[in-house]
Amino acid sequence: MNWAHLHLILNHVPVVGVAIALGLLAAAAFRRGGELEQAALWVLVAIALVSLPAYLTGEPAEDVVSGRPGVSGETIEEHEEAASPAFATSLAMGVIASAALWVRRKKGTIPAWLFGALLIWTLAVALLMARAANLGGQIRHDEIRDGAAPAPAVAGDDD
Repeated sequence: MNWAHLHLILNHVPVVGVAIALGLLAAAAFRRGGELEQAALWVLVAIALVSLPAYLTGEPAEDVVSGRPGVSGETIEEHEEAASPAFATSLAMGVIASAALWVRRKKGTIPAWLFGALLIWTLAVALLMARAANLGGQIRHDEIRDGAAPAPAVAGDDD
C-alpha cells in the first residue's frame, strides 16, 4: 500500500459519510430530539475526524501519481484547491456538531437555530466535498473529464 492508495481509501469515508449524515439530520428535523438527532451529530464529528487523515494524505499521494502517464498536474492542483475549503468546512462542521452535542447534554435539546445552522452547514460541506471528489476522480479517470473523447470500441464489444 502506498500514499495514493491510503488517500483513496480514506477520502471516500467523509464524502459518503456526509451524505448519510445529511439524511440523518433531515430525518431528525422531522423527529426533533431523540436518538436519531444524537446519532447524526456523532456521525458529523466522526466525519470531521476522518477528513483530517484524508486531507493530510493528499500531498504524499500527489508525489506518488505525479508524472505518471495521463496524470495532469493542473488536474491535481484543481483537486487540491477544492479539497482545502471542503476540509476546512468539514472541521468546522465537527466543531459545531460537538457544540450541539454539548448543548444537548446540558439542556436536553438543541435550539432550533443551532440545528438549522448545522443542517445548512452540512449541506455546504456535502456540496464542497462532492466537488473535490469529482475533481479528484478526474486525476486518473479521463472519461469523467469535461470534453473527454469517448473510449474507442473494443473488438468483440457489440453493445
